[in-house]
Parts: sequence; C-alpha cells; structure tokens
Amino acid sequence: MNWETVVLLIFAGVAAGLGGSTTGIASVFSYPALLLSGLSPIDANVTNSVSLTFLSIGSTIGSYPEWRPKIDLLKRLAPATFLGGLAGSLILLMSPPEGFEKVVPFLLVLASIVILIPVTRARLGGSAKHLLLLQVLAGLVGIYCGYFGAASGTMTIALLIQMLGLSLPVAHAMKNVLLGLANGVAALLFIFSGHVHWLPAIPLAVGFFIGGRLGPIVVRKAPQKALKYFVACAGITLAIWLLWKQLA
Repeated sequence: MNWETVVLLIFAGVAAGLGGSTTGIASVFSYPALLLSGLSPIDANVTNSVSLTFLSIGSTIGSYPEWRPKIDLLKRLAPATFLGGLAGSLILLMSPPEGFEKVVPFLLVLASIVILIPVTRARLGGSAKHLLLLQVLAGLVGIYCGYFGAASGTMTIALLIQMLGLSLPVAHAMKNVLLGLANGVAALLFIFSGHVHWLPAIPLAVGFFIGGRLGPIVVRKAPQKALKYFVACAGITLAIWLLWKQLA
C-alpha cells in the first residue's frame, strides 16, 4: 500500500467521521475509499466496520455531556441494538458475496433518501408499549448497521427525535452510543472472519477517530440542512458508480 493510498484513507476517515457525527452517515466516504484501495466489496465493508469502532469511541467521548443525562434510556435500548448488530453481521457473513455486491447500490440510495426525510419531533409518549416499539425499531436499525450501516446513524437519529422529541445534539449523542454497540459487536465478529485488511484499516481508523472526536463540536454549530444535501448527493453518486461497475 503506497503513501497516496494511506493519505486517501486518512482523509476519507476524517470526512466519514465528521459525516457520521454530524449527519449520521459515514460509509459514503469511507466505503468507496476502501474500494479504490483495491478491496472487494465485502472485504471493504467488513474492514470499514472494524475501523468504524474508532469513530464510535471518538464521537462517544466527544458527546458525553449530551448522552450522560439519558443513561437510563440508553440502558433500555442498548440490548436491542447490540443483538441487532450481531444478527446483521451474521447475515452478512453467511450471505453470498455476489448478493451483497448487487444490493449495496440500492442500500446507498435508501440511505441517501433517509437522510433527507424531515424530522417532526413528534412525541409518542412514555408507555411500556411505546418503549417496546422503540426497542424493536432500534433492533432493526442495529441489524441494518451490522449488515451494511450507511445512514444507520441517520435512521437512529430520526427514530429518537420522532418518538421521544429529543433535540438534535442529544439524539446524535445517543446514536453514538447505541450504534457504537451494534458496530462494536459486528467488528468483533468480523475480526475472526478473515475478511479484514489491516493495512488499510489502520489509517482509516485514525481518520475515523479524528473526525469522530471533532464531529460533536461541529454538530453543535453546523448548518444541518446543507450537510444533509451534500452527503445525500455523495451517496447517490456512489450508488450510480457502483451500479455502472456491475453492468459494465
């Protein structure tokens, strides 16, 4: 791996870290960088997931003041997200690689659309039924995170704001913790899968940590609408490129 690739992966990691911390979508930047470094789609996805643990660490530390008051709620949602991440990673490893390659462009389009869905901050209340529904939905997002993950952060943020009426910074902070668990358990499984490429994973992880640490600072001040449109356009462009590669 040459120095140009190392620099590309570090910058892609920083961009992905900032994107993940501000808009909830990181893989739009890091996944194509790994493809450009020569990895196959499934190896790129697995390596990306392992490196993402450093984004989770950096962003969780940076957003501690926002998520600490919600620790009781996090304890209720964490098991569902954790088990969802485990299930999604198992589905990925047991699925044929060709199937993953074919579905990725459509997952990216879905992710790009999700990020543009307006959030109304409508509260559903605090009954046991609503909590159960929230846990089920958190588990489903965890499955998606373990399988691919692009925009799983956006889905989690929208879910928390729509159902609990949380502010954007608090929802971001809780997303950092919950998806850190889902991605963490997936990463542990992937480490033993034989699909992780450590040489590109290291510079990407460095960029992830830097971007994740800076992200909570940015999210408190950045114009969210402009960021969302930028990341959505990047995701759709990548999806078109991957689909073109499949058909070529």
